[in-house]
Amino acid sequence: MRSCNMSRWWRLPLLALLFSVGAVQATTPDADEQAGKALMAAQAAELQAAPAAQATNEPDPLWTSVRAGESGRTSAQGPFAGQLINAYDPALVSTRSDTTAPVLALALFGMIVVLALFVLVNGPAKLSAGFSNTLVKRWPKTDVLIHWLMAIPCLLLIITGLMLLAGRFVFGDWLGPDAVGAMAAMAKPIHDYMAIPFAIAAVLAMIRWMKHNVPAGYDLKWFASVGGYINFGPFKGKHPDAGFSNAGEKLWFWSFTLFGLIVIGSGVIMLFPNLMEPTRTTSLIAITLHGLSAIILTGFTVVHIFMATVLSEGGMECMVSGYCDENWAKQHHNVWYDEIKADGSIEYRT
Repeated sequence: MRSCNMSRWWRLPLLALLFSVGAVQATTPDADEQAGKALMAAQAAELQAAPAAQATNEPDPLWTSVRAGESGRTSAQGPFAGQLINAYDPALVSTRSDTTAPVLALALFGMIVVLALFVLVNGPAKLSAGFSNTLVKRWPKTDVLIHWLMAIPCLLLIITGLMLLAGRFVFGDWLGPDAVGAMAAMAKPIHDYMAIPFAIAAVLAMIRWMKHNVPAGYDLKWFASVGGYINFGPFKGKHPDAGFSNAGEKLWFWSFTLFGLIVIGSGVIMLFPNLMEPTRTTSLIAITLHGLSAIILTGFTVVHIFMATVLSEGGMECMVSGYCDENWAKQHHNVWYDEIKADGSIEYRT
C-alpha cells in the first residue's frame, strides 16, 4: 500500500515538468510571431522616415560626425584608430595625376630637348686658350666620392620616379596598362632603396659645399653675360668673374638644398608610415610636395649634366679625377684660381 502511494508521489513532479514544457512550446510560436511583427513594424517606420529626411535635406548626424573626423572608442592602437573614416582633400589626388605627372615629364624630356637644340645652335663653350695639359686640384677625393654616391642614386630616382608618378601619362598609350604596371612594380623597390644613399650623400654634400656657394657681388654680372657660354652676338667671348662656384652653380646648390630637403622629408613620411603615422591628408600633401620638388630638381639636374658633359669643355674631368685643366680654371673660375695662386694653396697634379 505504501509503495503504491510512493509511486504516485514520484509521478506528480514528472507530470508538472511535462506540463510546463508543453506550455512553453505552446507560447513560443506566439512570442516569436509578436517579435517578428515588432521588427517589421520598426523597419517599415524607418523606411517611411527616410524619404522625409531626404526631402528636407537633413544630414544624418552620425555620418556628419564621422566626416568631421570625430573619434570613437576602439581597442585598436594608433592615434587615428578611433576615426571611422580618415578624411582628406580630394583635390590633392587630382593635383597629382592632372598636374604633377605631366609637368614632371615635361621637366625631364622638355629640358633635354631645349638643351639639345641650344647645343646644336650655339655649340659648346670652348676653352679660348685650349688645354694647357696642366691639372689643378679642385675637389678632394672625399667630395668626388660623395658626388657619385649622390649622382647615381639621383638618376635612378628620377627615372623610377617618372615611372611611378607619370608612367601612365608618358607610356600608357604606347605600352598599355599591363606593361606600365610591370614597370611600376620594378621601379618601386629601386626607388625606395636608392632613396637611402641619396639622402645621406645629399645631406653631406649640402654641409660640405655650402662654404663654396656664398653669394658674391659679381654673381649678377655672371647672369647678365649668361656665364660666357653664348658663342654669338654681344655675349661672345665674354668670361665673367666667378669664384670656386659660379652664379649658376650657386643657384643650383641652393635650389638643391631647399627642394632636396623637401624631397627627403616628404620621402621619409612615405617610406616609413608606421613610424610617422601620418593622416591621409598629410600623406597626400607629402606626395604632392615630393612630386613638385622633384620637378624642380629634375630640371636643374638635366641642366647640370649638360653643363658638365657638353656645354663646358673640360668640365667633366673635375668630378672624375678631382682635377681641372689650368686654362679651364682661369676661364671659368678666375677669382678662385687667382686666390689659390696668390696664397700658395694651389696644387698641381704630378
